[in-house]
Amino acid sequence: MPKVGMQPIRRQQLIEATLQAVDQVGLGDASIALIARLAGVSNGIISHYFRDKNGLIAATMSYIMKMLSEGVNARREALQDDGPRAHLQAIIEGNFDASQVNGPAMKTWLAFWASSMHQPDLHRLQRINDHRLYSNLCCQFRRVLPLYHARKAARGLAALVDGLWLRGALSGDAFDTEQAIRIANEYMDLQLAKQHTLGAIDQAAENPRTALANPAGA
Repeated sequence: MPKVGMQPIRRQQLIEATLQAVDQVGLGDASIALIARLAGVSNGIISHYFRDKNGLIAATMSYIMKMLSEGVNARREALQDDGPRAHLQAIIEGNFDASQVNGPAMKTWLAFWASSMHQPDLHRLQRINDHRLYSNLCCQFRRVLPLYHARKAARGLAALVDGLWLRGALSGDAFDTEQAIRIANEYMDLQLAKQHTLGAIDQAAENPRTALANPAGA
């Protein structure tokens, strides 16, 4: 009979062993036997907790996504400045947190993206992750930009964050977190600066209507 409280410990052991196996041999060759050996358990334990390898991969990705979410939330909760720029910076930095740019995590993310095109459970997780990033960015841009422009800025920044991460993951070198954050912040600032331009355009469009509604001498 399993000891009380062993389930979360055993599940975490197997998730960490999966990350280690993917880092060593890739997802395709990360067999149940290898993962079980790295975790120091029998093959049957994996079936008991996760049903099969796909279930274990989904649990591993859920864990990495949870670490991502916690990294972003911790940075946002620690902010002294509640402005949109500060929140956007925290979201950017959280997406390049150490938990997301280490070797095992990057290799697992890459394998996950490829597999999500063919496995519904993984595809659902991917959609959740994509929507969370876009939604968080859009919410902050919307504080200073009209809806259309906020959505456009959020899509662009989300694509840039993913692209910077992907290029770094595929480079074969240590991930340059500072450079990635700097490039993403530069794009963010360009989008936020549009609030002044758009505000001027809105004001210019409003003035003729005001003049027509209140002709001189009326």
